[in-house]
Amino acid sequence: MSHQDLHPPSRLADARRAMTEAGLDALLIPPSADLRYLTGYDAHALERLTLLVLPAEGEATLIVPRLERPAAEASPASGMGVKLVDHDDGTDPYQLLRTVLAGPVRAVGLGNRMWAEQVLALRAALPGAEQRLAGAVLAGLRLRKSPAEVEALRRAGRAIDAVHAHMAEWLRPGRTEAMVAADIAAAIRAAGHATVEFTIVAAGPNAASPHHGVSDRVIRPGEPVVVDIGGRMPDGYCSDSTRTYSVGEPPVDFLAYYSVLREAQHAAVAAVRPGVTAEAVDAAARDVIAAAGYGDAFLHRTGHGIGLDGHEDPYIVAGNSTPLEPGMAFSVEPGVYLAGRHGARIEDIVVCTAGGVDRLNTIDTGLVVL
Repeated sequence: MSHQDLHPPSRLADARRAMTEAGLDALLIPPSADLRYLTGYDAHALERLTLLVLPAEGEATLIVPRLERPAAEASPASGMGVKLVDHDDGTDPYQLLRTVLAGPVRAVGLGNRMWAEQVLALRAALPGAEQRLAGAVLAGLRLRKSPAEVEALRRAGRAIDAVHAHMAEWLRPGRTEAMVAADIAAAIRAAGHATVEFTIVAAGPNAASPHHGVSDRVIRPGEPVVVDIGGRMPDGYCSDSTRTYSVGEPPVDFLAYYSVLREAQHAAVAAVRPGVTAEAVDAAARDVIAAAGYGDAFLHRTGHGIGLDGHEDPYIVAGNSTPLEPGMAFSVEPGVYLAGRHGARIEDIVVCTAGGVDRLNTIDTGLVVL
């Protein structure tokens, strides 16, 4: 698959149309998933300014440090008609905006995750311009994945599934969470990921903390272990999948709620189809868990969007009335967490399709007893 499939030049035109409708005169995008989405350039986030300047009219310009110019020229951005302007160390790159944005600038959209020092410097460079979030424009473009993006996410899903398939090789009593996580990280890379984004290995009472991470705690016989792992593929698209394991026979009370959790996760996946709201998918999982008496133990939303960012729109949470559309990709990951005892989570990445749902993680969701 070529970079043009994942980063077509038409995205810049789409962004221009969207910004015009939003009343913005320009988008100012720093190194981020937004920059990679629009230009294919996977830029380093540095104290030196890298900034895509996309005006409503006129050519798109990528401002880069001189030492980063070769990387920018080698990226897909160079084939999209994006002009490159570089700056030397010791000079003020923000002054370049005055020549790049020649016309009046009343309102600009700044990348949502821009550093505060850059936000303030841009405010000083464009004192008359209202600063708004570029995400209000770009989220609508990134929300629906193209067929090429869905295939990229499918490859990422297969790669992380391959890591889960080998968990019995690493997850054993007597080993620490950190030891297991190190083996998993190596396997994530070996499965084709460019980077390891996270490895959660949470055993016993640690499994009751949804974002525990890892520790030097030794895994004991009979303990449930939540393994939530993900990485970024060379094309920039992310994987994210959680399975819960038990090293030996788990406690009886754990088995009672694991079956409820599995039913809830399946119910939420089955609820996905065009026109259903994001909050309705959340409710499909939450209602099953609450009906079984574990409502207070489900501590977080049911899911998050995924693509070039590990967490992006749409968020599968109460209060989000966004109707699902074909191409929307997100996690379905309900959990049950009993503080001081244990916990469990099951997570798949799914895509809403014209006919319903496509599950990109295909390994079984049943409890794996090792």
